[in-house]
Amino acid sequence: MPELPEVEIARRNLERWFKGHRIVRAEADATRVFRGAELARFTRLTGQVTALERKGKYLLLTLEGGHGLMAHLGMTGKFVRRKEGEAVPHSRARFHLEDGHVVHFSDPRLFGRMEPVAAKGLWELPAVKALGRDPLTEGLTGPQLQEAVGDSKQDLKVALMDQGRVAGLGNIHAAEALFRAGLHPARKPGTLTPDDWKHLARAIHAAFDFAFKEQEGEDITYLEEAGSVNRFRVYGRADGPCSKCKTPVEAFTQGGRTTHFCPKCQPLSTVPSRASRKGPVAGKGTAPAVASTKPRSRRR
Repeated sequence: MPELPEVEIARRNLERWFKGHRIVRAEADATRVFRGAELARFTRLTGQVTALERKGKYLLLTLEGGHGLMAHLGMTGKFVRRKEGEAVPHSRARFHLEDGHVVHFSDPRLFGRMEPVAAKGLWELPAVKALGRDPLTEGLTGPQLQEAVGDSKQDLKVALMDQGRVAGLGNIHAAEALFRAGLHPARKPGTLTPDDWKHLARAIHAAFDFAFKEQEGEDITYLEEAGSVNRFRVYGRADGPCSKCKTPVEAFTQGGRTTHFCPKCQPLSTVPSRASRKGPVAGKGTAPAVASTKPRSRRR
């Protein structure tokens, strides 16, 4: 579930937790979180953290002595701070600080990733270099969004989630931004007008701002965790009333993920009828004819 807002919240928390403190010991368990990297290198990550940056969903930590760490939260990973000796479920790696606190990387499903590298090589990692524009650190206007996504032949939502085009947008916030902009997720990027791109860029920023307001804090709770409350406007609300017009929200499978939208607020009427497809025309009050289903999973 972690997308750009959740990863940025993690970055801010880590920056606050590490500021003025030293890591006296780093330890980790032998799990696939460290795939492709030497686990022993993680134990060398001691001393002060001198820089804590983010690109898209990737965290980039620089420590004194020229050491660096790239971290990706995966689907369920998060950083939490606890007092020494306090157990943390699913803790896969730990930074012990001199003040008696421990910063844990907790990851129940083991989809997270950590790669210790030389600090000077952090921004040269292939996964980082392949990322597109980061809306938060590099800005995102309508023309910039059109330049990044406009030439894609994929459905609009799928194209927005392409990390090589826009870094950090995932399933949840792409759906939320399209709902705010009144754009159907199956629209083709080539059908959008300059005003559409402008509204969509603003909607992406608005969706992020909403996430920061609702989720920022030391202990973030992801949507699928016990005790969480769904405050999103359209995501995860299939069959429930639209927050704007009360029309039932619909869901369908798109690019291997469940997409949520309001058929009234996000019409597909501006797109030519897909005569080659059997059944009702997409956008005429129904989801596109692609494996329509209730949401079975909430992957990023």
